[in-house]
Amino acid sequence: MIHDIEPRIFYNHFENKKPEMKDLFLSYEGDTVLVKEDKDKLWYPSFADFEAGYPRLIDDAKFLFTVDDINYYLIDEKGLDTADGWTYVPTTRFRTEVKYWRSFAGSVGWQLNRWYGSHRFCSKCGKPLKHSDKERMLYCASCGFQTYPTISPCVIVAVYDGERLLLAKYAGRENTRYGLIAGFTEIGESLEQTVHREVKEEVGLKVKNLKFYKSQPWPFTDTILAGFFAELDGDDTITLDEEELSVGVWMNRDEIAPEELKISLTGEMIEAFRTGTVKL
Repeated sequence: MIHDIEPRIFYNHFENKKPEMKDLFLSYEGDTVLVKEDKDKLWYPSFADFEAGYPRLIDDAKFLFTVDDINYYLIDEKGLDTADGWTYVPTTRFRTEVKYWRSFAGSVGWQLNRWYGSHRFCSKCGKPLKHSDKERMLYCASCGFQTYPTISPCVIVAVYDGERLLLAKYAGRENTRYGLIAGFTEIGESLEQTVHREVKEEVGLKVKNLKFYKSQPWPFTDTILAGFFAELDGDDTITLDEEELSVGVWMNRDEIAPEELKISLTGEMIEAFRTGTVKL
């Protein structure tokens, strides 16, 4: 999965330190990220790369995290693709980069960039928020309000019936690959309750014998995913919520296409069922 970057190590501990020329930075414009133009992989810039044309770029950089001994920073300045050899590419590239540590770094940086951009002002009194120099937190000097990066819990559910797996496609999405039932946990609800509710709402089925598989941070939607396998309980007739899903089908184990690039928990769970590597 995208966060499985071993043997590299991701350190998300916040540090209040100034960047060095060798350090890398992430620059975003909307849903695009700055990378080296002539590389076939996500190649992020260092401050040394921009020292001549942008000597003050290093002064306003925000520390993000560290991968091994490489520090990553966030830059607010736009238009850096005017520098020779650099270009902004769609963040969908994070889903196809085979070196997971590159895509994970870029996607987590993008997650934090979105959070900073949507939390410029205090939600209580409207005054500008300031950056803490002790932790990854924004605070209001006027009323004392504090806010941290938003992470929402979400379940991924592989509903199975013997040798069959329930596969679905979500309505109105560019990605047309088969996926699993998924949904956000609501206030006052356990993860297990979310599983039962989402399966019932989206496909009209009941499930039993829930088995937790594993979790995954998913920077694209600011979520922490919790994967469950759940056995069909009773009638197998699918009743689609057509506002959420465009397709819902039962597929035999030997009919499921292999997953080539397993960046997501969904993809890994489908592959685990297809190959029989998960005990149910």
